[in-house]
Amino acid sequence: MNTVITIGRQFGSAGREIGEKLAEYFGIKCYDKELLTRAAKESGFCEEMIQNHDERPTNSFLYNLVMDTYSFGYNASSFVDMPISHKVFLAQFDTIKKIASEGPCVIVGRCADYALADRKNVLNLFIYADEDSKVKRIMEKYSLTEQKARDMINKKDKQRQSYYNYYSTKKWGRADSYDLCINSSVLGVDGTVKLITQYIEDFEKKTN
Repeated sequence: MNTVITIGRQFGSAGREIGEKLAEYFGIKCYDKELLTRAAKESGFCEEMIQNHDERPTNSFLYNLVMDTYSFGYNASSFVDMPISHKVFLAQFDTIKKIASEGPCVIVGRCADYALADRKNVLNLFIYADEDSKVKRIMEKYSLTEQKARDMINKKDKQRQSYYNYYSTKKWGRADSYDLCINSSVLGVDGTVKLITQYIEDFEKKTN
């Protein structure tokens, strides 16, 4: 096993659970919130600050400045002036690259596919689901009314979309941004995992 799997996901689509089951099947690590803990340790930011900016869009349009800083190496003055949300994004970006260089793993969300765009051994997945099954899942998971669950799903997905579209050159949830997009409500969590494992195994054969 040599593949790094990144998973973009709609809120309520079971993307994280699918990622965990894939990691378990292949005997590799799955990074979701763990990535934040590690990014905090390695960057010196406190974990709370990293969590506060986690997959949330930034209000500042210093995007080009950030990407210039990233491409040409940090220089102290531009890094100091950079909004905290960008520093946190770069800390996560660095951590994602480090994690991928350590070996096969599953990374959930956080523009990981974009951070690893230059690597050949990466498979980028996107998990989505029907509205009704997402609502049902979120109602059960967080003990919410149907309306509250719908509102939460809309809010979370808007955040993820604007974060991804802001920091990445691709479009969140659009088929041509990923290698494989799957509706998890068709086969359920286990059926979706089974389908993806087959895809990964065939990808491994083709690339090794």
